[in-house]
Amino acid sequence: MLTITDLEKVYPTGDKALQGVSMEVQGNEVVSIIGPSGAGKSTLIKCVNRLTEPTSGSIVLDDEELTTLSKKELRKTRRDMGMIFQEFNLIERLTVMENVLSGRLGYMSSWNAFRRNFDEEDIQNAYEILDRVGVGGMENKRVDELSGGQRQRVGIARAILQRPKILLVDEPTSALDPETSFEVMEMLTEIAREEDIPVLINIHEVELALDYTDRIVGLTDGEVVFNGTPSELDESARDTIYRSGKTRAETGTEGQSQSRTQSSSSEITDASKEKSF
Repeated sequence: MLTITDLEKVYPTGDKALQGVSMEVQGNEVVSIIGPSGAGKSTLIKCVNRLTEPTSGSIVLDDEELTTLSKKELRKTRRDMGMIFQEFNLIERLTVMENVLSGRLGYMSSWNAFRRNFDEEDIQNAYEILDRVGVGGMENKRVDELSGGQRQRVGIARAILQRPKILLVDEPTSALDPETSFEVMEMLTEIAREEDIPVLINIHEVELALDYTDRIVGLTDGEVVFNGTPSELDESARDTIYRSGKTRAETGTEGQSQSRTQSSSSEITDASKEKSF
């Protein structure tokens, strides 16, 4: 279980990215973080694995306090946190298999890691996971030969091979077409159930959060202003998260929203005709 208590992140400029954030992710639930740009969503994800250092507060993963770990301790604990990045964070000149197996580097000695001397069990598991995420048979392809959807699947496979205690996912669909976004979200929810691990996802697309996650946390200006189930995210809650409590009519975005919805529906129809995944 991941427990975050009174988490704050203040930059040297005095800007507050996170203000007293408290939340939990437990069992095999999938929790999405939504909110406007600049709300602190990515900062929250990165504070959990300390890619960004929090200013204060507590982050506990299965009874281990993460904020006080030394660099050496943190390197070991990061094995328990599978990270899936917005921009995939793969090494493009390496093959799919080499990228996936890099998920096991944290478990290897420095000498074996340098020589890429992976266990046979890890290699066999990698083949199985590649099949499972839909890129089986591509293990010898260089990553720069793949589509965006295929790269994201490789990133997911790498995270699974870590055998983590939690998956941290930062904008997994922002670089993907709508149809592929649905498939990636469905895959992440299936992984949570099958591997029995929780998933924390930072995501812009509210409809995907509603369709594929168990709980939604809304951030505004670095503060939690909503924490509930998808069925509880009504129009009033959306106004609180995205429009500081004002309605669409009051902010003049009602017509814009309808236009975006029509455009998104058209994109999904086109994507379903011809997938790039």
